[in-house]
Amino acid sequence: MRRWRAFKANRRGFVSAIIFGILFVVTLFAEFIANDRPIVVFYDGGIYMPVVKDYPETTFGGTFTTGTDYKDPFVQQKIAEKGWAIWPPIPFSYRTAVSNLPGPAPTAPDSVNWLGTDDNARDVAARVIYGFRISVLFGLILTIASTVIGVLAGAIQGFYGGLTDLLFQRGLEIWGGLPFLYVLLILSSVIVPGFWTLLGIMLLVSWTWPVGVVRAEFLRARNFEYVRAAKAMGMSDWRIMIKHILPNALVATLTFLPFTLSGSVTTLTALDFLGLGLPPGSPSLGELLQQGKENLQAPWLGISGFVAVGGMLVLLIFVGEAVRDAFDPRKSMA
Repeated sequence: MRRWRAFKANRRGFVSAIIFGILFVVTLFAEFIANDRPIVVFYDGGIYMPVVKDYPETTFGGTFTTGTDYKDPFVQQKIAEKGWAIWPPIPFSYRTAVSNLPGPAPTAPDSVNWLGTDDNARDVAARVIYGFRISVLFGLILTIASTVIGVLAGAIQGFYGGLTDLLFQRGLEIWGGLPFLYVLLILSSVIVPGFWTLLGIMLLVSWTWPVGVVRAEFLRARNFEYVRAAKAMGMSDWRIMIKHILPNALVATLTFLPFTLSGSVTTLTALDFLGLGLPPGSPSLGELLQQGKENLQAPWLGISGFVAVGGMLVLLIFVGEAVRDAFDPRKSMA
């Protein structure tokens, strides 16, 4: 409770956590906000949800057994004759090529495309929503996975010490000295880029960040009296590590998590900006920034990407400051 009160006492961080949480939860349901399919269709007495399931065109009175194109005027007319449809607020997905534009793409923001379109005639608002979601999910998975691996490695190093610690340290020094940018360039030319392949490659780079902090705490605590007493009572090493030492070691690790998450998001954005990240066409904030650089006559592209990425990072930094205050024993509560 003391830590929770300390976290709430940092008003800027607390409000940022609420805003970030709301944005993340909302973007988790991006298909219901920006999609080229209706959310619900009532047709001829039946209720259909195209947003979560594919239906053939014959379901709505068409002639083809392939998937329904709900933007087709013929399909819209058939639905209107025997029912109705509820569309998302933004009737475009991140991959939808917008037709009937007022000019050549990219086009400026208007009442239909709230943030304009990019140079491939795709709605920028939809791509920002989907890009925010995939960036945060990528950062969360990478942060959690790297933390688990790094904490485990640091715990083994610090608890056993000696030769184990020495070998781990030399291995970490060699691993940290590898030119990972060149490794990434080589792998990206051999492996087809994708969400999980990119995540695996980045995990190879980022898992070492908590090792030093956890190792130091385990080296300090392994000779404490309560640890020696637990060993004398026959408690296993893993139980001692998890039950008695790990909670104290996690305090310092948790304070770095928001900053690590922001770093993971920045890394994905930078790779997408350089063309080394997600596959072409993916909802990427980095690609949006890259399009802004190449289309200086369309400032809404760069501004949209900057606001999305910058706002996300600012919120995470403020949350990180609040978490740091919550775990700082020197902070006194009024």
